[in-house]
Amino acid sequence: MDILHKARKAIDNVLSSACAIIFAAMVVIGTYQIITRFIFKNPSTISEELLTYSFTWMALLATAFVFGKRDHMRMGFMADKLNEAGRKVLAIVAEFLIILLSGCVTIYGGFNIMKLTMTQSTASLGIPMGVVYTIIPVSGILILIYSILNIIDLAAGYAKAPGGEEQA
Repeated sequence: MDILHKARKAIDNVLSSACAIIFAAMVVIGTYQIITRFIFKNPSTISEELLTYSFTWMALLATAFVFGKRDHMRMGFMADKLNEAGRKVLAIVAEFLIILLSGCVTIYGGFNIMKLTMTQSTASLGIPMGVVYTIIPVSGILILIYSILNIIDLAAGYAKAPGGEEQA
């Protein structure tokens, strides 16, 4: 069990670092875009496209990170009416549904859209759109991994406390 927690922590560190780096790059690129648009009166289309795609990448990576932390939004009205064992079963069923959705939509659909758009190029950057769309199956795979780890933790008796700490 300890090795799974170390694996989760490693994935958490990589994802949080990637999101921080992408966000920092977005700040720099956004500042450059503002300067070129308003000071030099010559807007950069490349920076606009980079901001759009980097925002998408950061959002999908952050989504996977949030699923790993089990901090995603949930409707507690059902779970709050159940006893501890019922909440555990409901949480495990929810994780299985997340695996199903992640597998069908983000992984399978993401790979299909990625393959389909490899022949199309972005307007300013000139890279294949499939490269931009690679983040969809990548985030799906990360969500799938996190859901499996969450099911293992739930089955072992670890549950996320309301304050964010894990309880045994």
